[in-house]
Amino acid sequence: MTNPDKAGFYKSILPLLFFLILLIYGLFIHPVVFNGGMLPLEVLVLMALSFSCVQLMLMGYTWDQIQKSIVTKVGDSIPVVLILFCVGVLIGSWIVCGTIPMLIYYGISLVDPNWVYIFSFLICICFSLLTGTSWGSAGTIGIVMLGIAEVYDANITITAAAVVGGSFFGDKMSPLSDTTNIASLATGTPLFDHIKSMMYTTGPSAILAALVYIYLSPAFHGGIEQITNLEQIDNTMAGIKSLFNFNILLLLPLIVVVWGSIKKKPIILTLLASSWIALIIALLFQDFSLNDIFQSFNKGFSIQMGQSLGTDHEVLSILNRGGLYNLIEGITICILIFAFIGSIQPLNSIDLIINKLLTSIKTRRQTVTAALTTTLFTNLTTSNQYATSFIIGEAFKKKFDLMKIPRKVLSRSIEDAGTMMENLAPWTPSGIFMASALGVSALEYAPYQFLSIFNIIIAYFFAMTGVACFYKKAE
Repeated sequence: MTNPDKAGFYKSILPLLFFLILLIYGLFIHPVVFNGGMLPLEVLVLMALSFSCVQLMLMGYTWDQIQKSIVTKVGDSIPVVLILFCVGVLIGSWIVCGTIPMLIYYGISLVDPNWVYIFSFLICICFSLLTGTSWGSAGTIGIVMLGIAEVYDANITITAAAVVGGSFFGDKMSPLSDTTNIASLATGTPLFDHIKSMMYTTGPSAILAALVYIYLSPAFHGGIEQITNLEQIDNTMAGIKSLFNFNILLLLPLIVVVWGSIKKKPIILTLLASSWIALIIALLFQDFSLNDIFQSFNKGFSIQMGQSLGTDHEVLSILNRGGLYNLIEGITICILIFAFIGSIQPLNSIDLIINKLLTSIKTRRQTVTAALTTTLFTNLTTSNQYATSFIIGEAFKKKFDLMKIPRKVLSRSIEDAGTMMENLAPWTPSGIFMASALGVSALEYAPYQFLSIFNIIIAYFFAMTGVACFYKKAE
């Protein structure tokens, strides 16, 4: 069997290069240059997986060895898959019990449609700061904001981008966030030093993003008359009110998620607990049959369920979502991505690239820039922010110490190019989740997800100029 350490640098990174070429052609060149539409991401990943397996066998690996590596890595995807299943169930349960319909109903009354984008951005910021979870924020309050935007006929893509940006602001800045704590741990940086350092890049980015969402708001482009049908809104509110019974207890599923996030309870158990409480509430307060309630958990809520109650409001199609199988496309992509990563594991591709890069770094500017670039590359190719934090943290800690750069710059860089950029790629767990939960693909909302765009620009600007890199401050 060929020793992967002696296989040669270019041979080791060949599967990664092939994967990147497929993505660039299938997701960008084919739809933009040839007007042929985006090629299915699942097929592109499957092609890359096949290429990697063939190369490994040509290098002397047996199929049993390749399969073992793939199975081991796919096993790492199980927590993500379970979360995707649970979120689908959560959405369906929250709709059938009336939680989401009630929040949409009162949201329509309270949220000014002329400012729906900035409201979506700010509300998700508050919710994610409180809970420390971007997925939980987008999958709950984010869906409510999408429902409100859809009722008002606002731009769903911009709304989804605002939801994602707001959700990830809290995921990055909240001391409750897992990625924030892991970046701090991986670099040996005190947690609140890490958060203060991120304020230099993420704070201005959030302000700039908010200003853009304000500018894009319908208030500056004709107002509510241009974007909405008032009669349809009245019909929607009347339909929701006639189909669901509202009371304060419908907020219990939401409270459970917030409590579980604050108390750092296991996310899967928190989501399931919220879903089962929603089931009980649906049985107690809503008029749907037991079969309809279980179908909402299984295949999602359907407005056709209202026909058994003598109501038929097609205008409520915004509620047709959720269920165990709702995120199945995202789950398929997730498993295939992890299988591909497992197939390239024997080649140590990522380690070889980082080690080769480190030998060429001579200045502080190059060090910080390299940390950003390798984080971006590692996260997009491994699809795992946790692994990225430890890989980059371990590889760059000594280099930052040698160059007398505070480690809080390293921890910040890991989040600037990792946590904040992961949601823009359609093949990463965050990109898959956001697209599945919100119904808008990552490539569609990415141009409007201004928080991450401004954040990475500012991060590179600081790296190249030395601004906010604290070179003169002792650790």
